Amino acid sequence: MTRPKRGRALAVVAGQDKLLEQFTSPRPSVAERIREGKALRARVPREQLAEYRPPQRRTGPVAILEHQAKSRLPQLVPVRYARMLASPFAFLRGGAAIMAQDLSPSPVTGVPVQACGDMHVANFGLFASAERNLVFGINDFDETIPGPWEWDLKRLATSAVVAGQFLGARRDTCEAFSRTVVAAYRRHMREYAGMGHLTTWYSTITEKNLFDAVSPDLRGRLEKTLAKARKGTHLQVLDKMTDLVDDEQRIVESAPFVVRETVTQGGMPVTKMIGLFLEQYLASLPPDRRSLVSRYEVLDVARKVVGVGSVGTRCWVVFMRGVDAGDPLFLQVKEAQASVLAPYVDAPSIKHQGIRVVTGQRLIQGAPDILLGWGHLEGHDFYVRQLRDMKGGYGFDPERWTAQGLRDYCALCGWALALAHAKSGDAALIAGYVGKGEALDDAVTQFAFAYAEQTERDYAELQKAARSHRIKVAKVA
Repeated sequence: MTRPKRGRALAVVAGQDKLLEQFTSPRPSVAERIREGKALRARVPREQLAEYRPPQRRTGPVAILEHQAKSRLPQLVPVRYARMLASPFAFLRGGAAIMAQDLSPSPVTGVPVQACGDMHVANFGLFASAERNLVFGINDFDETIPGPWEWDLKRLATSAVVAGQFLGARRDTCEAFSRTVVAAYRRHMREYAGMGHLTTWYSTITEKNLFDAVSPDLRGRLEKTLAKARKGTHLQVLDKMTDLVDDEQRIVESAPFVVRETVTQGGMPVTKMIGLFLEQYLASLPPDRRSLVSRYEVLDVARKVVGVGSVGTRCWVVFMRGVDAGDPLFLQVKEAQASVLAPYVDAPSIKHQGIRVVTGQRLIQGAPDILLGWGHLEGHDFYVRQLRDMKGGYGFDPERWTAQGLRDYCALCGWALALAHAKSGDAALIAGYVGKGEALDDAVTQFAFAYAEQTERDYAELQKAARSHRIKVAKVA
């Protein structure tokens, strides 16, 4: 029998001792951590969070978008520009990389969380837990990475101001939107600071919480939204995305947004591609989920355009069938590129961007998709989720929202962000820093208005680039 070398054995023992020390050393109390968080104000006064100072050598917004376009499907880049040109709010949604650059020099407390990285009021929605209950929370994690909590909060507050301006709300109303976001974040962070770790982990924003949070005159509309979300199942996708072709159910093409291709961009037959990918995907799942997905057969595959900022990244929809036509499963295979925050944070080395997305989502979302997984293909990382499983609804949609309803909604967004940060960071430290008063509300709202002005300037630059034909814009987005 081969014995381990003495040096290696000693290292293993040392590692075990260190791990044991980690679990047996005394932990500071909640009160002590709150005091420690409060002490951070001496180093980073909350008033400093109001400052917006662009980087000295700021890269222009169009240049940043052009750089991102180099790694995307060239035929879809004009669609991305068209969607971002719809409004300043759409521009802000698609410009996470631009704002990441601008946030990078701003003062932070140094308290890390699993940041969303692309926080805005359209990045929330309803989704089903494994128990089939509807919950409210963050619904997009493409940019998630360990980072400062302040950046998520500032981007969310800014989006509330820009959304309000898009709706034509007065300045004081837009200010109320931002302050509502921050106040809700503060209040709920303090609640989570006093909770046990398991209690926080299991916490979600339930249907009852939603009804308690919205104004009485909005509850009827909320009930309709919830009812619609409950119908958003794989059967609904089957009805909307497929049709009979030669007596076989197939995905309906709608170029350039949904396209069936026989070969990938790298020249690989799609049938071979999906087989290779599913092998990796199944290996990423726990054994019970692997057994579940393995019972389905693949019927069709198509490429799909998604989102605003994500347009141009590689995305496939896999249509599968179980026991019969009434048992469909739709998987979304979406490319995961490096987080826009990655150049500005001191995060561990990331070898697989799909794993980064899935790990981040599992950490900060209250009820993550049971079929989250990942894979790698033709030099690109991907993550996988169900295309629709009672997902969507109750996110910010300019066509549906009014200024009256947006304020209640902003409170829910601030709450959901606090929950995400409390699950992944030290809620007591953050609660101690943000405090009970309105100092943080004042500071972040001042920043939000300053950055809303920056968004208008950057949006105008993109419009100018379109007029001068520096960029190509699709006619239909």
